[in-house]
Amino acid sequence: MMIETKNPDEYVAAIRKNGLSIYSHISVGSELWIPTSALEMLLDRELAGISLAGLPIRTRSKVVKEYVCIALGYSPPRSFKKTQPRFPGQDFDTYTQKSNNLQIWNEEITPTRRYAVIRISESSIITKVKVISGNVLAHLDTTGTLTQKYQARLITGASHSELITNTASEMLSPYISPTIILSNYNPTDYPSSGELLPIRTIFERLTPLIGQRFADRGRDQERNRGADLHRLVCQALGYDNYHDNGQFPDILHQLLEVKLQTSPTIDLGLVTPDSTTVLNIPMLNRQQVRHCGRYRWKRSNSNTFLPYNWTGVFRHTG
Repeated sequence: MMIETKNPDEYVAAIRKNGLSIYSHISVGSELWIPTSALEMLLDRELAGISLAGLPIRTRSKVVKEYVCIALGYSPPRSFKKTQPRFPGQDFDTYTQKSNNLQIWNEEITPTRRYAVIRISESSIITKVKVISGNVLAHLDTTGTLTQKYQARLITGASHSELITNTASEMLSPYISPTIILSNYNPTDYPSSGELLPIRTIFERLTPLIGQRFADRGRDQERNRGADLHRLVCQALGYDNYHDNGQFPDILHQLLEVKLQTSPTIDLGLVTPDSTTVLNIPMLNRQQVRHCGRYRWKRSNSNTFLPYNWTGVFRHTG
């Protein structure tokens, strides 16, 4: 059964009805928690076209936050507290800018926090709003200034494939179904009870990819190569289509993160597989899902940038 997701406007109506402030605590994944996709849609729809022309930067920042409050069903406070993030109830910050370079000052990127980037034109008209998580933002960093990124080292044996963990975590076990037909879903759908494949099934579906090749994208095309890998994984699992919304984890419907590696060192970004932080998705039967996902690593040849050859599939659960 596909999960029943709310219309984004229903979150706005619920927040308004409950009289919440932007500082009211909301549990991640609860009925009042706005999922990232809905948050982006609401902000983009309600803010696009607003003129900020002539406003000093500090005034502009306050005005934008007031518009954000109204868009989400909150009453704007008389003054905004200097909290981190500025919207703690929904755990997101806003950044209004004309440039493509997002600069976060005086604080570390938080993996679970959402970052609403509000793009304005040269004439100070809001043109677009994009919302991404801190973990995704960390992977887009090209400055090398992040002070904390996690890595792991994969020690391989003689076999090209290895199932490191045979069973799902205790929390996810009740939602596993070996008979789920993934062609009825999209990879970016939120998971629901009975829609998660067993770990062994995922392993068995991905193992035949060993030896398959895909086109060389060039030495500086890590993101495009990752997309090629993502597409092949979706097909191997049984999805009829390839969707990627740029959020974490890569295949949200299976709580599955995919890593393309040309060396034994695995770049984990800001999140480790054993993290107990809550994942930013709706609850499963009133239970929050931890940020530790179900990782899948792909190891490719490190001595060539010719068309890539699958040389290993390694799978475990957090």
